[in-house]
Amino acid sequence: MHNKTIKELSALLHAKQISSTELTRHYLSRIEASGHNAFLHIDPELSLAQAAAADVRLAEGTAGPLTGVPIAHKDIFVTRGWRTTAGSKMLANYVSPFDATVVERFNNAGMVTLGKVNLDEFAMGSSNENSAFSPVKNPWDGNAVPGGSSGGSAAAIAARLAPAATATDTGGSIRQPAAFCGVTGIKPTYGRVSRFGMIAFASSLDQGGPIAQTAEDCALLLNDMVGHDVRDSTSLTPEQGNLHEDFTRELNQPLTGLRIGVPSEYFGEGLASDVEQAVRAALEQFVKLGATLVDISLPKTSLSIPTYYIIAPAEASSNLSRFDGVRYGHRASEYKDLQDMYKKTRAEGFGREVQRRIMVGTYVLCHGYYDAYYVQAQKIRRLIADDFQAALLEKCDVIMGPVAPTVAWDLGDKTNDPVANYLADIYTLSTSLAGLPGMSIPCGFGSGEKNAKRPVGLQIIGNYFAEAKLLNIAHQYQQVTDWHQRAPEGV
Repeated sequence: MHNKTIKELSALLHAKQISSTELTRHYLSRIEASGHNAFLHIDPELSLAQAAAADVRLAEGTAGPLTGVPIAHKDIFVTRGWRTTAGSKMLANYVSPFDATVVERFNNAGMVTLGKVNLDEFAMGSSNENSAFSPVKNPWDGNAVPGGSSGGSAAAIAARLAPAATATDTGGSIRQPAAFCGVTGIKPTYGRVSRFGMIAFASSLDQGGPIAQTAEDCALLLNDMVGHDVRDSTSLTPEQGNLHEDFTRELNQPLTGLRIGVPSEYFGEGLASDVEQAVRAALEQFVKLGATLVDISLPKTSLSIPTYYIIAPAEASSNLSRFDGVRYGHRASEYKDLQDMYKKTRAEGFGREVQRRIMVGTYVLCHGYYDAYYVQAQKIRRLIADDFQAALLEKCDVIMGPVAPTVAWDLGDKTNDPVANYLADIYTLSTSLAGLPGMSIPCGFGSGEKNAKRPVGLQIIGNYFAEAKLLNIAHQYQQVTDWHQRAPEGV
């Protein structure tokens, strides 16, 4: 049962061949027996109550496509009745009085919350090792990282602990863990999915999206995720193009004539040979499906890392200033005065990576450095976006390449080298800086004794609002390959 897709589970539920209560119990038992540390909080009573309500809707004939299907929520989305920690000691016991818009929309669709899944603290990281509650283990290899920050979401799908999961992408945090765990994930155009109730890291970059087994499943989830939200000032309006749409509508379109841009910058120094081999094999499969490969250049790619690591920490420094021990969250138990309380609270509540980014962000926003760093980074951000537009409007329909330079690395390998961690995002950061949609689909495995069971992801990037096109392209590939159907040993 747990190997079935969302579409297959929905069909079984609507045909009354299984109840949501039975399905939910099945997944809860798998979660409780799992040793991946993917879930931070489960509450069977809450989950089964939602399942019972879904069964009523199914019996009455008022159910939608997602009614009764279980889902896991990244612990960055506030969820009424559940702990929402953001992977941090600062919010270790926080229970939100309201739901994030994403959670609310899935609740309205009748989905059943299985629990909250692990992540890098405040979504800051590429490996899930920055979680205050210990890292998630990659289901394909317990010695490997699952990717970050949405490592818990990706691992939950790969281990078949849930058929669907919410995730967020600031600089690659949907695509990279999806790649490392051999599952499918999509980051929509910035502003298409509401950020209301998503604990903020970098407000001009954060974007919610789904992770699931297949592109078709992601399309079904996006149908309920996307839409304008008046409670989110960064939410795009219908007039700006953020329309409710059926993301499954183009899934069966042939790829004949599709122009795929292949950036030279994505295949240069630093790309592991086994990753390149898997990605190029995937590109050849698209040629067999009728597509044409076009050589393109994205010359500002190398500038995406310094640009991102100025803008994102600057926004994080501002967003995380609210965690001061005064209103909610952790507060130091002993302090001399108000300033001492601030210092001790933030030193105790935040982990090393979060502290590092707050310090960097505060520095670049200081008087005398703001123009030299932050303003310049924003100018380069525009140039990066222009590179994509020059390619997507004049030379190709979509862009493809690797998600990350290597397969997942070993737990602890880069713990003491934050720069090495940052470099792992070289192929995903520029898409986020430009606000473009991008997705990752499994396309193979690494090579050698250690890497042979560690997945490789193919990245597909489109122009603004091209999610349906990306999902169709991914779906067509998944109709003729089986990488997305493979599961870790023992699953």
